[in-house]
Amino acid sequence: MVVLYVKRGDDSLFLYETSVTSATDAVIRELVSVFNGRLKIQRLCMEIEELAEHGTMLPHEMIGLNDDQIEELKLKDTFADRCVPMGGFSFNKDPLCRRNGQQPNEAMRKVLANAMKDAKDMIDKKLVKSNKTLTLKIVEEALNILRGAVTIVYPMKLPPHDTIQMEFVNMEDLAGTQASKEVIEPSKAQLWFAGRQVLPGKQLSEYLGQNDKTKVVVKLNQLGEGPPAREQVMTEQFRRQMMAAEFKRQEELKLMFYKAAVGTQWLREQRRL
Repeated sequence: MVVLYVKRGDDSLFLYETSVTSATDAVIRELVSVFNGRLKIQRLCMEIEELAEHGTMLPHEMIGLNDDQIEELKLKDTFADRCVPMGGFSFNKDPLCRRNGQQPNEAMRKVLANAMKDAKDMIDKKLVKSNKTLTLKIVEEALNILRGAVTIVYPMKLPPHDTIQMEFVNMEDLAGTQASKEVIEPSKAQLWFAGRQVLPGKQLSEYLGQNDKTKVVVKLNQLGEGPPAREQVMTEQFRRQMMAAEFKRQEELKLMFYKAAVGTQWLREQRRL
């Protein structure tokens, strides 16, 4: 199986295993799903951290308002009494006025923290260094870990307007956020290898050759971004040649210094005579 070392610009993301006989359409679609899935997990973990500290999200009309404004407008969080964390809560006011301040107890916060750690570890960029591949199935398993932990802490579910709940049902609204600029739209996705765009409707072998036991760098980007910077190619043979040349140069320098030292010593002895 060929291993694709997937990058976005110069950012190393993950390794993906496939076959050179695979259809390029399917590969691009899967890579984009994995890429966007990783982003979803990162967004969820950021929001779950807030959930663990400050409880569920306030209704949209209450977000950003202080207590006096809420009282003056006679607004009420109708989900506060229904979406209560398991084991009760203590009040921890959200300084951003986004969440209702009903902080889960320590045991439930630990459930959320452990789930976030497990999910992050499953999609970590460090997996590239340990030569571990990432699949859409693993991404989905990580999402299920987060979903399960939130369900344990909030068995009555989160309010439908909570960002976390909207992410879980794929109804998130990223318009106007930095996150919207990071997501790759599947219909606009492009894959590049060695400065060439990998076009749909073909087989990977048309770009990678017939060697099904290789590892290559590919880059994801989006229509309109232009071709990404080409990776500098260094084969294993070339790397060994460079190392051999450097070793030879070091040995020549050592010999030169040795001869210089011997010559200096000979001159000193001649002067004494």
